[in-house]
Amino acid sequence: MKTEKIKSPVKRTLGVIGWLPWLMILPVIIIRCLTTLYPVLMTFINSFRDLHIIGGGTGAFAGLKNYAKLLSDEKIASSMQFTILFTIVSMTFHIVLGVILAMMLNMKFKGKKFLRTIVLIPWAMPMIVAGRAARWGFNGTYGFVNDLIGRLVSGFHYDWLIHVDAARLAVIIVDLWKDIPFFAILVLASLQFVSADIYEAAKIDGAGAVKSFFYITIPSILKTVMTISIFFTMWRITSFELVYAMTSGGPYDGTSVLSYRILIEAFNNLNLGYASAIAVVLFLIMLVLTGINLFAIKKISD
Repeated sequence: MKTEKIKSPVKRTLGVIGWLPWLMILPVIIIRCLTTLYPVLMTFINSFRDLHIIGGGTGAFAGLKNYAKLLSDEKIASSMQFTILFTIVSMTFHIVLGVILAMMLNMKFKGKKFLRTIVLIPWAMPMIVAGRAARWGFNGTYGFVNDLIGRLVSGFHYDWLIHVDAARLAVIIVDLWKDIPFFAILVLASLQFVSADIYEAAKIDGAGAVKSFFYITIPSILKTVMTISIFFTMWRITSFELVYAMTSGGPYDGTSVLSYRILIEAFNNLNLGYASAIAVVLFLIMLVLTGINLFAIKKISD
């Protein structure tokens, strides 16, 4: 009986200690739910409501009306097309050029640390600033891009931001210029963990630089590259600052991405229900892409 009386307070104390960490982080969990889960839930709910403020929306349940409108909206079709194009092209070059730049930065040469530092300058620049600078740089009349090309090709002149295809190309180029350095630095961190002894052993066995790259370097960093690509893909899909600052979605909505279209519908057109429906579609696209990436990472790990 005495033993039971001694153990009982100890058990109670251990039980309280076990719950203590959860009690300590409970305020953070509550705040996180209020700032994340609640807005997501309300977005789903609002996507089924008539919330066109300047269009006489009553806030009543509208069923699939907002989603049906998506299927016939040419602006959404154009935004979807460019979002897919922008994401695929941008991420392809991020991976290819990012790995190449990371390998260059991993080489042994004088001034390596200094180069690693300055290469991050474009990434450190706020996207809105980069977009405004690019808008001036690609201007057909006084932009420095035409000036630089004109020094090589006499009489060259092109209105980059007037033509849809050229404007899309300009947006992708600026996006690559800004974010590839950061992608490369993250890949470089992975390269640091690849032992030099493996390359030495491969060299002794007669493997050249090309074989070492495909059979040692790529398998060693592939999982890291895939993981990084998930986040960079999400950033590409949800980012609208570059388009907003550089082209304002033009010309003819040719460079408008879905996230920018949400901004326009919600804050310019004040059609919150329709904007919520677009946001839900964007969320589902991100969910599918994330699932594909995670599946690919699992396959690589297996």
